[in-house]
Amino acid sequence: MDPKSRLEKERLEGKQKRIIEMVEAADRVFARKGLEKTTMQDIADEASIGIATLFRYFPKKDRIIVAVAAKALEANIVIFQEVLEKPGTCYEKIEHLFDTFISFNEQKESRIKFLESFETYVAQSIEPFEGMEVYNATSRQLVDIYYKIIETGKTDGSIRTDIPISDTLSTLSNVFGIFSKKLSLHKSIVLLESNVPAETQLIILKNIFLSYIKND
Repeated sequence: MDPKSRLEKERLEGKQKRIIEMVEAADRVFARKGLEKTTMQDIADEASIGIATLFRYFPKKDRIIVAVAAKALEANIVIFQEVLEKPGTCYEKIEHLFDTFISFNEQKESRIKFLESFETYVAQSIEPFEGMEVYNATSRQLVDIYYKIIETGKTDGSIRTDIPISDTLSTLSNVFGIFSKKLSLHKSIVLLESNVPAETQLIILKNIFLSYIKND
């Protein structure tokens, strides 16, 4: 590599490193103060940089909020890709995804809470939320991987063929994901006879869904 190319490569790597550090700093501050109460100055202080530097990379708070949300989704992409590449039938992969949702409820509470706050924050925003194309692109990657998993069910015989496979599996996974998220976020709120542990409720729901889609 010639000196000019090496210098440009180092410059880009340094820029990416700074962006990652800013996003990680924002993630920590959002976890402590929430999206609404966090200021750009708070983030700059956490990242140990000047406010002008932060604004140079993220001209509005909306943009760094989206960057943190996209980062949270990227962790899910890794997990979904691992499930896709695992040996086994579509039924077994879907079962593994449900188990992953259950483990999210136990181990990934901080990420779940942030994404819930992010979705609410965006929904309540009066003005169009800047930078959403970044989050949407990451979300599409997640959806594309999931549909590849679903496609295997159309040929391996593990899923019922008398139901619309794609629509059914998408609906069940969305419902399961939303329910697991709500259980994680509202542990202190009484929901009907909620003396049943959250994990037990999720396992019951998983078994109901799996028994519905299984091709006997």
